Amino acid sequence: MRTLIRHGVNGHGGLWALALAAGLFAAAGAGYAAGGRGRRSKEKAQAMGPLAVCRENPRYFENTATGKVVYVTGAHTWSNLVDMGTKDPPDAFDYDGCLDWMEGLGHNFMRMWTWELVTWNTKGNRENKLHTIRPVVWARTGPGEALDGKPKFDLEKLNPEYFERLAKRVAAARERGIYVSVMLFEGWGLQFSPGAWEGHPFNPKNNINGIDGDANGDGKGVEVHTLSNKKVTALQEAYVRRVIDTVNGFDNVLYEISNENHPPSTQWQYHIIRYIKEYERGKAQQHPVGMTFQYRGGKNETLFASPADWVSPNPQGGYRDNPPAADGRKVVISDTDHLWGIGGSQAWVWKSFTRGYNPIFMDPYDGVVLGRRFDSKWEPIRRSLGYTLKYAGRMDLVKMVPSGALVSTGYCLANPGREYLVYNPAGDKRTVRVDLKGGMYGYEWFDPGKGEVARLGRIETSGGPEDFKAPFAGEAVLYVYRVKTRR
Repeated sequence: MRTLIRHGVNGHGGLWALALAAGLFAAAGAGYAAGGRGRRSKEKAQAMGPLAVCRENPRYFENTATGKVVYVTGAHTWSNLVDMGTKDPPDAFDYDGCLDWMEGLGHNFMRMWTWELVTWNTKGNRENKLHTIRPVVWARTGPGEALDGKPKFDLEKLNPEYFERLAKRVAAARERGIYVSVMLFEGWGLQFSPGAWEGHPFNPKNNINGIDGDANGDGKGVEVHTLSNKKVTALQEAYVRRVIDTVNGFDNVLYEISNENHPPSTQWQYHIIRYIKEYERGKAQQHPVGMTFQYRGGKNETLFASPADWVSPNPQGGYRDNPPAADGRKVVISDTDHLWGIGGSQAWVWKSFTRGYNPIFMDPYDGVVLGRRFDSKWEPIRRSLGYTLKYAGRMDLVKMVPSGALVSTGYCLANPGREYLVYNPAGDKRTVRVDLKGGMYGYEWFDPGKGEVARLGRIETSGGPEDFKAPFAGEAVLYVYRVKTRR
């Protein structure tokens, strides 16, 4: 349709310049400033609230205390709960420093990792380190020595140090406005880390309770993540109750059953999901429960058919390169861990965001466990996660749905006639066509590579397709929003 009025502003001018000066994007990727931390932390903590699947737009969570929709995104790393390292005991992880870093990037979500084994041999990850893990879930009381030469586990007793740390770290994250998914079990290591079963508490040589989780006697013990042994399941349920008792009072909590467990774990995972929901019914708060990609050979439909509130899929269906539009069957927290391992791109962040997902990044961080220390190649992902959260906060997200048919690029969140957030991948034409309803709109071009708004303008249209040309080459984000007119 014919454009009636159009004008643009390059750089920083007019009322938009005031908005930019107020720092719409400065907080994301600009680093954490210590001044004013106490006041900001209090404000962030007060803004938290128990999450539930959003009733109006089930692609996202909602804060049950305020009714506001919540988009979650952020980076996570393996040692953010238990210390991991080549020394014994391992060096303490700088958790507060990690929170500073996340806050500086504008993130609001992490997976909080557990580890069931006493060690992690990274030969299974194509590296060559043997990490020791501390603290572990169950108490090591003896009598007698386990296979690692330390006291055997008493599986009837849980380790207070583990749960004290869990509570403190969830509380510290809350002060920064960060939601925490508490991982309950870990399935990848038991399958693929060399010598894994020798370091598992349910190996009969490692506990004083006569528990043998290796039901088929093949020396792998992966049956601990099935329902094959009622005694094992009962011990796991007791541990789950203790976790819930520890963190139920925090409003920034979610649960994840297990990281990358094998497909035969399906019914066990479904059982634990239902068990959590039933146990929390009698508690002050209820929290979302998630089920993540089963490796190796799991199917995404198993996740969507589960009783979980949120899921993290595998690459099947295009979740890496061209994610399908989220349909709202579950909240989808799309995780690079389950798509690449360590991988992803800035483009993946924006594609996922504009298709209705909550993207997160498996971050090598300090390089102690895997990868290179603070590898700068991942900075575009880290920063763009924060940028998407900024835009999510500016939009009326509860009304926004994936609307690829409205734009020439195919990547768009829209509330037609009100707001459009469009992503244009690198290599595409700089001109983006958007099918608008009639009215007056403001628009801005955001450069995710530089983290800045490059152009602002207005357009009045009688309705129909309108062309917007980016003022720079490469990946670009276009935000178009309805404005009031004076008559």
